[in-house]
Amino acid sequence: MRLVLLDADTLGDDIDLSVFNLFGDLAVYQTTTPDETIERCEDADIIVTNKVVIDRKVMDACGKLKLICVAATGMNNVDLEYAKVRGIEVKNVAGYSTHSVVQHTFAMLFYLMEKLPYYDNHVKSKAWGKSGIFTCVDRPFHELRGKQWGIIGFGTIGKEVAKVAEAFGATVVYYSTSGENDDPLYPRMELDTLLSTSHIISIHAPLNEKTENLLDFVRLEKISAGSILLNLGRGGIVNENDLMRVMDDKEIYVGLDVTEKEPLPEDSVLYEVANPERLLITPHIAWTSVEAREKLVAGIVHNIETFLKKHTI
Repeated sequence: MRLVLLDADTLGDDIDLSVFNLFGDLAVYQTTTPDETIERCEDADIIVTNKVVIDRKVMDACGKLKLICVAATGMNNVDLEYAKVRGIEVKNVAGYSTHSVVQHTFAMLFYLMEKLPYYDNHVKSKAWGKSGIFTCVDRPFHELRGKQWGIIGFGTIGKEVAKVAEAFGATVVYYSTSGENDDPLYPRMELDTLLSTSHIISIHAPLNEKTENLLDFVRLEKISAGSILLNLGRGGIVNENDLMRVMDDKEIYVGLDVTEKEPLPEDSVLYEVANPERLLITPHIAWTSVEAREKLVAGIVHNIETFLKKHTI
């Protein structure tokens, strides 16, 4: 049996991938371009991919292909309907990164809320040493306790963020992007009301027809000055051009772990924000704690083992 891992770089070089050798002949590629995909996959029984696209053309070229393992939760890089037609199973891994994403949410929040870049530079530039006083209150910050935290997308991650926010004394409200989540523990709000009344807003939703461009100029304008917006869902949920207009117009703080295009292109408007200290961007790393990536690999292994118990290749 032949296995192909197409984008091992996304899993990191600190994670042991040798376990996949137990299933057969393993070919590992750090990255794979669209032009390389068919050549690398055409003899594969099992494909493991994080973001490499497996479409109809690729599947038609792979006569032996029986299983596609997506090294992620989202499966939008695979033509699921055509896989079903071809009798190819597609398996993802859910829930592996919940704690990692929640932790990164709060890391981004406190970095922005407590003006940490300014204070770090204040010390390292020796300005504090020359100040003559034991402290510095040049950039006032507030406590999270007593603030309203609005969560957009109230699935597993959104609910875990709510628990931690409550532990810090925040009041949690939420907006269900699917319209199906109805949690009696927290008030459910319409989106416009949530945006205009919350001190912290975090996004933990998938990108689909209901969430694409959800926060456009009109909605972003509803966010009050001094508020913090965090996007740990998908980049296309927030219109980046509109976000820059609003950030240049009022003092809001923004943390993005996802962007419309990834990696961020050189001509992105996000590089042009007038007040860069108010914008924190991380390269889609919220899911990448060591523990989360270890769980992800274990989940892929489990999916392969489960498949092999049911099928003979």
